[in-house]
Amino acid sequence: MADFSNQAYQPPPAKPNSNLALASLILGILGWTILPTLGSIGAIITGHMAKSEIKNSMGALAGDGMATAGLVLGYANIAIALCICLAVFGMLALGITIPFINR
Repeated sequence: MADFSNQAYQPPPAKPNSNLALASLILGILGWTILPTLGSIGAIITGHMAKSEIKNSMGALAGDGMATAGLVLGYANIAIALCICLAVFGMLALGITIPFINR
């Protein structure tokens, strides 16, 4: 029987992350800070593309969590913006004044 006690453990090499997943995460963060609409739309598009790329790589690529985070950030930003727009238009349709808009 071979003695392997003095050999160091070598972990398997790390899988590379998908560049699209990283782009989705970055655009999702930018969607909440500098580029509200464009960043969110870009995060959604690249997030779906990254998920597809990772799935089709058959385990060769990592980054599914980053793609999911970018999708969540993008969809949440769009959903909140739509809710705010609907609330403002609803208030205007009902004739309710908005305090910070001077007429």
